Amino acid sequence: MAPRPGRRLARRMWTAVVAALALPLTTLATGVTPAQAAAVQCSVDYKTNDWGSGFTAELTLTNRGTEAISGWALTYDYAGNQQLSSGWSGTWSQSGRTVTARNASWNGTIAVGAAVTTGAQFTYSGTNAAPTSFAINGTACTGAHQPPITVLTSPTAGAVYSQGAAVPLAATAAAADNATISKVEFYDNTTLLGTDTSSPYSLSASGLTVGSHSLLAKAYDSLGASAESTPVGITVASGPAVVVSPAQLGVQQGKTGTYDVKLSTQPSANVTVATARASGNTGLSVTGGASLTFTPSNWNTAQKVTVTAAASGTGSATFESTATGHAKAAVTVTQLAASKEYDARFLELYGKITNPANGYFSPEGIPYHSVETLIVEAPDHGHETTSEAYSYLLWLQAMYGKVTGDWTRFNGAWEIMEKFMIPTKADQPTNSFYNASKPATYAPEHDTPNEYPAQLDTGVSVGPDPIAAELKSAYGTDDIYGMHWLQDVDNVYGYGNSPGKCEAGPTDTGPSYINTFQRGSQESVWETVPQPTCDAFKYGGTNGYLDLFTKDASYAKQWKFTNAPDADARAVQAAYWADIWAKQQGNGSAVTATVGKAAKMGDYLRYSMYDKYFKKIGNCVGPSTCPAGTGKDASHYLLNWYYAWGGATDASAGWAWRIGSSHTHGGYQNPLAAYALSSYADLKPKSATGQADWAKSLDRQLEFYRWLQSSEGAIAGGATNSWQGRYATPPSGTPTFYGMFYDEKPVYHDPPSNQWFGFQAWSMERVAEYYQQTGDADAKVVLDKWVDWALSRTTVNPDGSFRIPNTLQWSGKPDTWNASSPGGNTGLHVTVADYTDDVGVAAAYAKTLTYYADRSGDAEAATTAKALLDGMWENNQDALGIAVPETRADYNRFDDGVYVPSGWSGRMPNGDTINSSSTFDSIRSFYEDDPAWSKIEAYLAGGAAPSFTYHRFWAQADIALAMGSYAELLE
Repeated sequence: MAPRPGRRLARRMWTAVVAALALPLTTLATGVTPAQAAAVQCSVDYKTNDWGSGFTAELTLTNRGTEAISGWALTYDYAGNQQLSSGWSGTWSQSGRTVTARNASWNGTIAVGAAVTTGAQFTYSGTNAAPTSFAINGTACTGAHQPPITVLTSPTAGAVYSQGAAVPLAATAAAADNATISKVEFYDNTTLLGTDTSSPYSLSASGLTVGSHSLLAKAYDSLGASAESTPVGITVASGPAVVVSPAQLGVQQGKTGTYDVKLSTQPSANVTVATARASGNTGLSVTGGASLTFTPSNWNTAQKVTVTAAASGTGSATFESTATGHAKAAVTVTQLAASKEYDARFLELYGKITNPANGYFSPEGIPYHSVETLIVEAPDHGHETTSEAYSYLLWLQAMYGKVTGDWTRFNGAWEIMEKFMIPTKADQPTNSFYNASKPATYAPEHDTPNEYPAQLDTGVSVGPDPIAAELKSAYGTDDIYGMHWLQDVDNVYGYGNSPGKCEAGPTDTGPSYINTFQRGSQESVWETVPQPTCDAFKYGGTNGYLDLFTKDASYAKQWKFTNAPDADARAVQAAYWADIWAKQQGNGSAVTATVGKAAKMGDYLRYSMYDKYFKKIGNCVGPSTCPAGTGKDASHYLLNWYYAWGGATDASAGWAWRIGSSHTHGGYQNPLAAYALSSYADLKPKSATGQADWAKSLDRQLEFYRWLQSSEGAIAGGATNSWQGRYATPPSGTPTFYGMFYDEKPVYHDPPSNQWFGFQAWSMERVAEYYQQTGDADAKVVLDKWVDWALSRTTVNPDGSFRIPNTLQWSGKPDTWNASSPGGNTGLHVTVADYTDDVGVAAAYAKTLTYYADRSGDAEAATTAKALLDGMWENNQDALGIAVPETRADYNRFDDGVYVPSGWSGRMPNGDTINSSSTFDSIRSFYEDDPAWSKIEAYLAGGAAPSFTYHRFWAQADIALAMGSYAELLE
């Protein structure tokens, strides 16, 4: 019967940080001459992210000596006109061409063999040669060979070319350490366009298809090192076109704004471009550049259109730039209140995110997990996506509607999500055979992947599904209305599980449903075997991929989907705000239909409230002795880690299944969504008990936070109704929450799920929104303590650089929950192991502080929120958004073995062999064609950990949302 579906790993980057400990001093005997300190021995690795007029430099200082370095000052010289703008993880200064970085208070000690990383941002013109020597505390350091510096100088970001026209690619490349450049390759995303072996490095590309393209250059030097440039996004149009940039512009009352206009291709004679307001707000008008002339010689040189906003009024207008024989271009200009600087920031960043040339979206309009392709987190490729990304798109478009009054994009985002991420009837074809009295067949979870496949056991009792019948009655269908969690947008793996298709294969061009995690709490992303959600035995082994995960007498071709409850709840959250904001504008009817769909999604989201096998909640020990539920007694009323559903692909087989999850995590809860679905009229579900269930969930979630709150204020891991995923007996003395057992790191252990500060910021932001809307005293109790703790661990420097918590460490346990007399959890403690400048997490944290400060009046919270937003805006912007370099020490796991039972063999769609010798990389050979792969090769060969500057969709959206939230509440 039904297999155990996959579970979901949290999304986040795991950056290794070396902890340095000072060695204790030894008391010297009288009369003994103290030994002299050993000379400093060190190396410095220098890496840059260069965009032509500026760059960030990341320097890793490694102690190669025999004694710890206590306090360090790093010095080096530039040969050009590089000028320091700001620095982080140290105190930076510059005198002439000499740059000095001194340790911060928290990273001054470098243990033997350990390293610290510091960085800074610079401007320059001309050449940007890497420094040739470094010194720590006056002692010269050796250095690993530095990779070349590569800059794509042509085309310019955002350029538009006509189909068939040659796109001129050009790059500069400079080698370090007396090496020479051997060649430069030019790529369109991961497709090699051509190679040049001599300077000046150039290529004429004339075969690019209509649409958006992400171009980059990759240089190789004579010592074997290589490095790629920052990507440049362009668009190829079907014919001659007027080109404008940016496509979104915010202009405050009484002020002016400008945008650029040029042509996509060289004309044979002069062309006049006329610009005028086509529709919308009459308070906006063209006051410069209404008529611009482009000649055959200056057609590609941008000229300015100036738009002026009246002294009063708000709203958007569309300005069109037209020319005979050319496709027209449009810019949306929004008039903002005079004080709304942060709304203007929102629109500027929104413009970068939604610019097709910047690479955040697929041709279908689906948001990628990241612009960059080589990234391994929970998604194991950058051009996969998650239900998380779709939910952030909804939230981003809701904020756009608030700022501009245009709700078509919010509605359109829901339509894209509904079309591509909610399985269609054809994707879940046998739900009509689902038997709610026998939802699924039990299979135990195991601790490690090598204990799989897990034996299905029909002898273990499962409880009935109490909501299936009422959902069918409310919506007239047996099908589930919820998002699957993972999608291979470009069909890189080649399964071709497009909506409505089952294993169409590598030639399918549509986005493909896939799954990864299936094998217990210790299975990290590095140990997964990707598989299709519709397994027709076309790929994998004899039984497709099923017999890697479950053990049965025989296997049937089947479909299966896994929902990430936090993402669906975030979609409901976005719909709530869209409805609130649209009604404030008098546009409530514009989003009514979409908000109704969100209520429906929330109704089905109740499957996340149930024990995996619908067993009774509380003191559930022993798969055979823990009693099956009888209805709602199987509900813990919290948002669990997943719910899942599946069935046979063959209608004549006649079976389907559904399960919840026994594991709940503090970081997944969403009291604002629970409030909206229980108390906000437009989002109340249709089902008979949906509203009541969400009302109970709201109370239970707030209690859950209180139970998990440490003595210091941070929120601990979570709870489970099924210890070790197989209803095992927990250790004696394990505290409980309504009979569920405290689990320090619920669901996954590699890395531990309770360590990332991002879960704190995400979750508390939802609590803060709920508190801001309702003033609920129970929410305030949790927030008061959490905010005080978080602020005490936050540093914002005078230059705007900041450090916020990153990795958390836990000790002790909470008190067993007593609803009438909650304990103080004096035995549950948290410490901050290391800090970060992660801009996505900082944005979520700033939103938390913004909503909390608005309701509570806390001045420090408001000030810190502003400082975080200003700091990243001033220090961390680039052409694609706001981002910081990351060192990825975990990428040494590309060679990790993937457990496959001895004797099992199969193939991936591209022919990669799957057997007991497989590794993460060997079943993902497509990575070896990625332009950034050489960084991984060098690292695996013993080089320094690679550095990447990633543009994750969720992070960029959260930064934009933080700007908009601050504008709404505190500006």
